[in-house]
Amino acid sequence: MHSLLTLTKIQGKLATRTLDGIIFGIGMPVCVLLLIAMIAGNHSANGADYTFLDSSFASLLAVGICATAFMGIPLTICDYRDKKILKHFFVTPVSPLVVILAQFIVAALTAIASAVIVIFVGIVFLNYQMQGSWLKLIGGYFLVMFSMYGLGLLIASLCKNLKIANVVCTFVYFPMLFLSGAVIPFELFPKVVQQVASVLPLTQGIKLLKSITLAQPLENQGMIISYLVLLGIITFVVAIKIFRWE
Repeated sequence: MHSLLTLTKIQGKLATRTLDGIIFGIGMPVCVLLLIAMIAGNHSANGADYTFLDSSFASLLAVGICATAFMGIPLTICDYRDKKILKHFFVTPVSPLVVILAQFIVAALTAIASAVIVIFVGIVFLNYQMQGSWLKLIGGYFLVMFSMYGLGLLIASLCKNLKIANVVCTFVYFPMLFLSGAVIPFELFPKVVQQVASVLPLTQGIKLLKSITLAQPLENQGMIISYLVLLGIITFVVAIKIFRWE
């Protein structure tokens, strides 16, 4: 009976987190895509040979990753820790690792659903035509996901409880979302803001995705790819080493 009640609570919290993921990870990028298309979709992005819609397309693909990485995975895991759910699973046949893996799968599926909807709306309703390789875009997309989810798990490992995790995720999520060019075209930022925002890993990830969708050469592409790979590996390894189950 106790196990049934615990599982019921878990399902309820998963539903709440899933709803948040749908709102921030799926609803937001589609709305921003439509807004950009209506306001400046066909206008040249600061004199470039591509439009604001072309420029923003790759950026909006990363919104679902950002939302699930910093408002999904760490908050859910910390909530499980607060409620002793992880501790409870130590005495059941279900491993806590399965619970964490389930969170990663839910987060990844939500992010992928967000990207698929953005692509569908862009192509079907806005006549978007990507210049680059879809295969390279998929590879770059999962590379960005790998690095961002590593950071999300690291936050979940460092934060002792949900209250701390909420504060940390808020200070990480919103600057990462708005300064990286994910929802606001990076070209619109002043040069000083661009230089500051360039230190964010999501900014580098979006630069990579944008170079692929626009089929344009990217300066230091190898360094950016190496940076994202190393960031993902380091954060995952450290997060697993210091992870607290209770």
